[in-house]
Amino acid sequence: MPDADLTTTDANFKSGDDARGPGRRLHGAIAHKLGTAILSGKYAPGDILSGEVAFAEELQVSRSAYREAIQVLTAKGLVASRPKAGTRVLPRDRWNLLDPEVLGWAFAGEPDIEFVRSLFELRAIVEPAAARLAAQRRDKADLKAMKDALAAMRRHTLTTEAGRTADRDFHNAILQATRNDALLTLSASIGAAVNWTTQFKQRARALPRNPIPDHVKVYDAIAAGDPVAAAEAMNVLVDMALEDTRSSMEDRQG
Repeated sequence: MPDADLTTTDANFKSGDDARGPGRRLHGAIAHKLGTAILSGKYAPGDILSGEVAFAEELQVSRSAYREAIQVLTAKGLVASRPKAGTRVLPRDRWNLLDPEVLGWAFAGEPDIEFVRSLFELRAIVEPAAARLAAQRRDKADLKAMKDALAAMRRHTLTTEAGRTADRDFHNAILQATRNDALLTLSASIGAAVNWTTQFKQRARALPRNPIPDHVKVYDAIAAGDPVAAAEAMNVLVDMALEDTRSSMEDRQG
């Protein structure tokens, strides 16, 4: 497969910071560009990336910045480098798809419906069980965190970054309330999946319905200490979110 079109005149590749945020180093911008190209399929498993000399000259960046970017991709399981063999894109089953940054790269383009469905299947396995435990183990601080997040979601709506941050905070508060360290390791991944799927389904049109009432039902069941109702309410929340996302994807394909 030929190299993806990675040429750019962006200032991102001619300064030490990515324009999206202060302090973002140049190698992060390069990793983002390459990661997005891999996740979008411009580079397929087995493809060899351009050598560091050619790539550095093409984008007018230092070879060290390119090498650091490749180290980022290697740590996330996307590529492997071998002396004289170059940097090869690894099979998809080696990719750390739950890494929040990798999720961001996937949704920077057009994620495939099967990948989106797999994220919702993960959420459908993890989050109802987490809600069940939260209903049994939550304390006043947990309930306050959930309630504050709901208030922020209402105030800002999910069409804004502040509203989506509050949405992540709500789901994270539920995981925190489980008092389960193993589940807590998934909080960043679940939060990223919630954020990116919410953003994605709004690209083609406004949200087809207001999902905040679904969140309120989850909160009410957890606050009431009803684990069965909490799990069921979370099941409905995730199922409806998948349906909204599927509908949005069909609109985009249409």
